[in-house]
Amino acid sequence: MIDYKLLEALATVLEHGGFERAGDALGLSQSAVSQRIRTLEIRLGQPVLVRSPELRATPAGQRLLNHVQQVQLLERDLATSLPTLTEPSSRLRIAINADSLATWWAEAIGRFCQEEGLLLDLVIEDQDVGLRRMREGDVAACLCSSPQPVAGARCMAMGTMTYLPLATPDYVARHFPDGLTEESLRHAPAIIFGPNDQLQHRFLAGVGFRSSFPHHRCPSSEGFVKMALAGLGYGMIPEIQASRELSAGTLVSIAPGHHLDVPLYWHFWRHGGGTMERMTQALKRTRILQR
Repeated sequence: MIDYKLLEALATVLEHGGFERAGDALGLSQSAVSQRIRTLEIRLGQPVLVRSPELRATPAGQRLLNHVQQVQLLERDLATSLPTLTEPSSRLRIAINADSLATWWAEAIGRFCQEEGLLLDLVIEDQDVGLRRMREGDVAACLCSSPQPVAGARCMAMGTMTYLPLATPDYVARHFPDGLTEESLRHAPAIIFGPNDQLQHRFLAGVGFRSSFPHHRCPSSEGFVKMALAGLGYGMIPEIQASRELSAGTLVSIAPGHHLDVPLYWHFWRHGGGTMERMTQALKRTRILQR
């Protein structure tokens, strides 16, 4: 029989990034949390945490985290029908890309969370790498661009987000007076979200450019648009996020007719219980994304 107090300690240490903060969250001393982790490792006969150079779960720890996520969801369902048995777990940890969070996500999921009394713990990850969090057992669900579910999970196509290469008219006039040439693309500053963001590279490859290019890094969807509006660079921005700027003419495409459609998929544990099923149905009803 698994001692779930030990699993709770493991999940909390990883969620909070350390033993002391996990102890604060659990109402325990740091040494008590450490003892629970040691007890778990002794019972398993193998480590569940790698402590340096950074704290992370071992493969065995990841499997236990996957299990914890699913048990918490099932316990929430049980507490709904038997409220005197236990309190439901009220926080759901989800990996989501920043552009979805800045545009359609809250509208799609807001009413459901209010009706369920559900709190969200959102982890921001690029749409190309969010699935890694599920493999590591860190989240109960994720929104990403991969259609391939991990073992034990299900996947639902959500639709697509259309990205346009946008900049201010002044920026276009200054850097692309003769259109998108090899020389202009080599020197015009771009804006990318971060090291895992490949949208800019995919756009440039689509117009025949595969060389290096200068770029800012801005890990914020709202900041991304503001940097473009300030004339600092051009970048791939969701059409739904820049609709007002496109209508006003404050942002324009540097390559009219060119765009990228990024598919989004909702991944969730197969045995996530009724809460996850109802959340998935709420997302399925959204009409914000293109189908």
